[in-house]
Amino acid sequence: MRQISLLFLSAAVALCGLNIVLCQAPSYGERGSDLGIQVFQEVASSKPEDNVVLSPHGVASILGMLLSGAHGNTRKQMITALRYKKNGPYKMLKKLHKSLTAKSNQDAVIIANAMFTQEGFPLEEDFVETNRINFQCLTSSLDFNDPQGAAEKINEWVSNSTQGHIPSLIKADMLNSALTRLVVVNSIYFKGMWKSRFQPENTKMRPFNAGNGNIYKVPMMSQLSVFNMATASTPQGLKYKVIELPYHGNTVSMSIILPSEEDTPLSRILPHISTTTVHSWDKLLHPRKFRLLIPKFTADAEVDLEASLMALGVRDMFSQEKADFRHISSEPVYVSKALQKAKVIVNEDGTKASAATTAILMARSSPPWVTVDRPFLFLIRHKPTGTILFMGQINQP
Repeated sequence: MRQISLLFLSAAVALCGLNIVLCQAPSYGERGSDLGIQVFQEVASSKPEDNVVLSPHGVASILGMLLSGAHGNTRKQMITALRYKKNGPYKMLKKLHKSLTAKSNQDAVIIANAMFTQEGFPLEEDFVETNRINFQCLTSSLDFNDPQGAAEKINEWVSNSTQGHIPSLIKADMLNSALTRLVVVNSIYFKGMWKSRFQPENTKMRPFNAGNGNIYKVPMMSQLSVFNMATASTPQGLKYKVIELPYHGNTVSMSIILPSEEDTPLSRILPHISTTTVHSWDKLLHPRKFRLLIPKFTADAEVDLEASLMALGVRDMFSQEKADFRHISSEPVYVSKALQKAKVIVNEDGTKASAATTAILMARSSPPWVTVDRPFLFLIRHKPTGTILFMGQINQP
């Protein structure tokens, strides 16, 4: 029997903005995040001089949604890549999703999941119910015989879920009117205020040494404050700085990773990054008062996930011959497209109270400067669960 195609897609946005308070959840956030970090590493290694941004949690979420429909070797590969327990991770994933989407965070973290199915296509009831219970996943029918109309409706949902920051995720030519049966979509929207705000009047045009060797003038934010900072090293002895910028509420923070030596490329540091590495930073970080200069930046990227996931052992689900999603539908299906679009906007925005904090911490003598004026990595992490919401490499702001 001919295999019918399904697509899974992810959209993610991070900005500065509102207060965020999230609650404790098990380590499944880290397990999924590690797979997402590995996907990021695969993508970044092929684009060493480009800006790359990705949501590790978005990758894990979409695989988690498909997992309940997978069987046999297809399921085994997904379980192995995600490092989930064989007897089913859904209780833990439900707790994690609940933590990240708690009512107290609903304006700061918005995670939405949806399945768009071909009209008349019989989805297995258990598959629909599992995703509804664990991922609050909505299911609706579309007519893929009208690819343009179906794409517009999916993009409208994505745009609404990301507050308009990702207006278009899917193209009509990704849909096959004869074969497409299901489109699974995950979106993440995060908006967090800096605990210590950058004053706009301190933002100046300064040089940035881009990954391609050129020097560009970019708007560089600046503030004198107390931040956690550490010097860490890879197993090969390459040193790098870690600077932690907390968001208001202290449960989510951005970590900036900057090689200590100017001639050390990000590609030498990146393979070292994992959730275990991130945990190790917590023991090294200590508060220091210094003037931090960091560029304002907007980075967006579209990432085709298929090659990276296949390189990490998740292969069968992309194969017409081997994909086994018998718990999605009695009609054989395989994944024909795996795509994520992500966007991160970093600027001066923060809480009003932090301006007073900055004033209190003004140094009487000249403090040290830490200038992020060359390629760097960043992570946005929910600290209680270890979930990496966003990850990026910035070669040119």
